[in-house]
Amino acid sequence: MPGTLRHGFELRPFGATSPSPDLRLEGEVSREGVQLRLRYRLRGAIETVQLPPPAASPTRRDGLWTTTCFECFWGVQGERPYWELNLSPAGHWNLYRLEDYRQGLRPEPDYDRPLHRVSQRHGVLSMDLDLPLPAPIPSDAPLEVAIAGVIEDRRGQLSYWALAHPGAEPDFHRRDAFLLRL
Repeated sequence: MPGTLRHGFELRPFGATSPSPDLRLEGEVSREGVQLRLRYRLRGAIETVQLPPPAASPTRRDGLWTTTCFECFWGVQGERPYWELNLSPAGHWNLYRLEDYRQGLRPEPDYDRPLHRVSQRHGVLSMDLDLPLPAPIPSDAPLEVAIAGVIEDRRGQLSYWALAHPGAEPDFHRRDAFLLRL
């Protein structure tokens, strides 16, 4: 795959569920061959967001989407399997492979280290990730990508952020929401 494919993004909350009208979740996703790069920026009224404290030893964990968590989904165009990446501001993470829509969820093997860097300064929470794509994905395979996030406010209310919300309920697994092409 020649060169780098890159997309900027700005996510929007499902319905009117944003914890603050001044909150923005944006960033950039890019791909060069089998290397995926994600940059998330949570800006604005981040004091309204429940952020977990940084973990001394980040680990692979399930259930990260039950609180503030940034997510990325991707699949090879025209194929059913897809991957789900969850990143916590605490530093915890997980990468899953699914065989089809919400079916066959299992941790992707060979990823056993903290994957992302988290920083906070001047009212901006940043999360950066450089990730080699799982081995079954060829460097020239066209990917369909969805970017999403779950934001928990200080009252414990969750809001669901994505590029698009094509269904009646927030659902990050819908392939018609995998809008970016890499």
